[in-house]
Amino acid sequence: MKTLILIRHAKSSWDAPLIDKDRPLSTRGIHDAHLVASKVEQHLPKSFVVWSSTAQRAKNTAYIFAETLLIPIDNINFRDDLYTFDHTALAKVIKTCDNQFDNLILFGHNDAITNFVNTFGNRDVENVPTSGFVSMSFDTNDWKDLTKGSTDVLIFPRELKKYDPSLTG
Repeated sequence: MKTLILIRHAKSSWDAPLIDKDRPLSTRGIHDAHLVASKVEQHLPKSFVVWSSTAQRAKNTAYIFAETLLIPIDNINFRDDLYTFDHTALAKVIKTCDNQFDNLILFGHNDAITNFVNTFGNRDVENVPTSGFVSMSFDTNDWKDLTKGSTDVLIFPRELKKYDPSLTG
């Protein structure tokens, strides 16, 4: 059994004239990342490997989750090949995960994440929003053999805010 947790980077800022890869998080993005990170601990496996895109907004999101969940930053593997918006490229990278790891947490980008979830999961998701958390499981012992799996948990900022208006920000 393999578990894959996909986390879309938090909302980024367009305020500064930077190249796409260097865009930082917006204030709302920072808030939403903290909010979602504070609600996911019960959905994390006991052990896991963490990968993140090298884009600034993905790295910063990974740092926020690491801080909240007490994951050593040194344990995050930053990978240029995760700076992709294509789900087939994303799947190709995921399938390279070493089989000694049954659980992978990945910080990345849309449209790759939403399309991956809809291709490999069993629930149709219109859009995985910024700071969105998706946990999926696959009945295989080999990452290379990933096929259709189960979309087990969806945690999105707007849903958390809907139930507690004090969390809007």
